[in-house]
Amino acid sequence: MGVVPRVAPELLAAARRSDEAAFRALVEPHRGELHAHCYRMLGSLHDAEDALQDALLRAWRGLKGFDDRRLLRPWLYKIATNVCLDAIARRPRRVLPYSCGGPAESGAGTGDPSTETAWIEPYPDEIEEGVASPAARYERREAVELAFIAALQHLPGQQRAALILREVLGFSAKETAELLDTTVASVNSSLQRARKAIDRRLPDRSQQATLRALGDSRVRALVQRFIEAFERGDVDAIVALLTDDATFSMPPYVTWYRGRDRVAESWLIPGERPEQLRYLATRANGQLAVAAYRLDPAAAAHVPIALDVMTLRGDRIADVTAFRTPAVFPLLGLPERLPLR
Repeated sequence: MGVVPRVAPELLAAARRSDEAAFRALVEPHRGELHAHCYRMLGSLHDAEDALQDALLRAWRGLKGFDDRRLLRPWLYKIATNVCLDAIARRPRRVLPYSCGGPAESGAGTGDPSTETAWIEPYPDEIEEGVASPAARYERREAVELAFIAALQHLPGQQRAALILREVLGFSAKETAELLDTTVASVNSSLQRARKAIDRRLPDRSQQATLRALGDSRVRALVQRFIEAFERGDVDAIVALLTDDATFSMPPYVTWYRGRDRVAESWLIPGERPEQLRYLATRANGQLAVAAYRLDPAAAAHVPIALDVMTLRGDRIADVTAFRTPAVFPLLGLPERLPLR
């Protein structure tokens, strides 16, 4: 594990005197990775924001009790993990349509959006690396891919925390036990059960490995073909980019589809004319994504309608999760409108 500097005594002393600038200087280097940790635990960008703010408030109030002979980072992770465990105990787990347990829909039509289901939300692509052991099982970016986040949500809170702390963040079994106020034996038992459960739900190859194998130029070309085909309304060209068993879902709608024909019926024949739509290449959850915008004549601009996060298998698209939640666009650093051409 990399060297983590101890807290500067003068900075800690100032923060303990209620110096807000000093406190910010203490916690700011850890903010990004703590935010990603809360997202992995909770599966929601908005819940992660709330959990991080709660954790930092608890840290501010509890700073006088912090043992300055110890490292600040594990202490902050302990607080953030406890905040997340409290949230998990209060709320239903978040899901994607295909992980709800229902079969793929056989025909077109999405029905009404579900307001009762807690949906997984997309996450910005800038992942703070922080400090982790080389023995960590999952890469940081790999550990925010949609399949991984969806799999995590099926784990009980303690198992979820143990797996993330050990296998994503690289804390030792002893450190993890201290963070969770339990024993090493309990951590190892939780980890063993969590590994079995999550391995059943993960694909054989991560998106990070797939993107590396394709290379930047082929990835850019694929995205460009996708956008150009959509903007000219060329359904055949889009279908040609899909695997035979491609899936499509559109949270907050429960319905999802499997197979090229079903995907074409449900998604690739939009109600809007092609000239009414614009697409912006981006990334989310460490994956390829396209932000979709629709013409709004009243605003004299194109406004957000969906973020399409793509899962690749080789050089074909195996899954598209189209998040119909425009409210996340600014949180992902995406423009809230595109000017008319």
